[in-house]
Amino acid sequence: MAIKQGFSQNQTQQQKQIQRLAMTQTLQQSIQMLQYNVEELQDFLKQKEMDNPLITVEMAAEKPTSKISGDSDRHEAFMNQIASDTEQSLFDYLLDQVHLTMRDTPLRRLVLLLLDYVDDNGYLGISNEAVIEKTGADEIAVIDAVTLLQQLDPPGVGARSLQECLMLQTENDTFSPEQAYLILEESFEDLVNRQWDKIAKKYDIQLSDVQAVFDYVRTLTPNPGAGFGKQEHSYIIPDLIFSIENGEPQLLQSKASRPKVSFSQHYFEQLQNVDEEVKAYVTEKKKEYDWISKSLSQREDTILRVGKIIFEKQSEFFMNQSKELKPLLLRDVANKLHLHESTISRAVNGKYIATPFGTFELKSFFSNAVNRESDVSADAAKEKIKKIIDEEDKRKPISDSKIEKNLKESGIAISRRTVAKYREAIGIPSSSKRKRFD
Repeated sequence: MAIKQGFSQNQTQQQKQIQRLAMTQTLQQSIQMLQYNVEELQDFLKQKEMDNPLITVEMAAEKPTSKISGDSDRHEAFMNQIASDTEQSLFDYLLDQVHLTMRDTPLRRLVLLLLDYVDDNGYLGISNEAVIEKTGADEIAVIDAVTLLQQLDPPGVGARSLQECLMLQTENDTFSPEQAYLILEESFEDLVNRQWDKIAKKYDIQLSDVQAVFDYVRTLTPNPGAGFGKQEHSYIIPDLIFSIENGEPQLLQSKASRPKVSFSQHYFEQLQNVDEEVKAYVTEKKKEYDWISKSLSQREDTILRVGKIIFEKQSEFFMNQSKELKPLLLRDVANKLHLHESTISRAVNGKYIATPFGTFELKSFFSNAVNRESDVSADAAKEKIKKIIDEEDKRKPISDSKIEKNLKESGIAISRRTVAKYREAIGIPSSSKRKRFD
């Protein structure tokens, strides 16, 4: 939005401040509208409808989607968790078990007190000493209460550290490797740091046995309470929809992202003739309708224009998902549309495009090139690194230097240091830590 700067020199400082304040308010309202995702936009307009008797808001229904593809792995969709009124919290789940399995004794009352200190991840956030100070119970009773808590489902609940959490899960699993619990208890740091020769020597076992323990530990959960309801989740409602009709690609706005706001002109004209106070009120409400209508139109136009630029740049990916994304920066889109980068950022954050092969956040289509001369995106380079490592001989993992050479042969010229940075960014350890012994 262009802001007029032309003021005559003889105007007062106060006049300038008033003019700037009014313009800033309007600008902030337009920015606010653009920042909203579809669900937030609908909630905002419903509130405005309640506050303004002259407007009516019609929300178009749109089939929501929970199939979301992330920018770290665009071909692996996952289901968005959906909370319902009947979803049980971890606290309620534990409470039910206590009531069903324990008699009403002082020990059970201690366990119930401990439940109040179990966080959403399942960890116990109070020490034995604090419980003793709080309740006056003896140390043995508190230890027994903690033990009873840790015997509840899910395995690992009531732990005070990651190590203890993994030990509890191992203890409750009859199929855990023979040495797993002992290694977790006595050599946890060595296992984490892959000091496997040291562990094998200490327990007189083979490196392959240590490998088996390590692989098993990786199947355990560090957050035993994570699967329980503790926060609200909702479906994703896309702003844009990509489809292919009769072989032709189409990019359209979803109905849900285009709510219709109507103004009651007849009611407005009637109230104009009541008195000056009512006239001023309805005039203000008319102005509110005008900026809502204008801001909605600007929001729709901006998101669609940005979506079209994204599609033009990434058309190969949209038509064939085996293709990698090309480098694309916010400023590239901003320059093409003659808008500020911050406007593009607001237009892509929290906005989604639904496609036949998944739903993507618009900002996931932006990525730096690996270098100034390259047309290969950083994401594409990361995918290539991941593929190289996936195909390596795990008994002889490939070094970053060899990955660098392999990439250059594929036309991706990046340094060994950049290889290491990208590898770490996608959560892959160094070659020494990828080595397997089985």
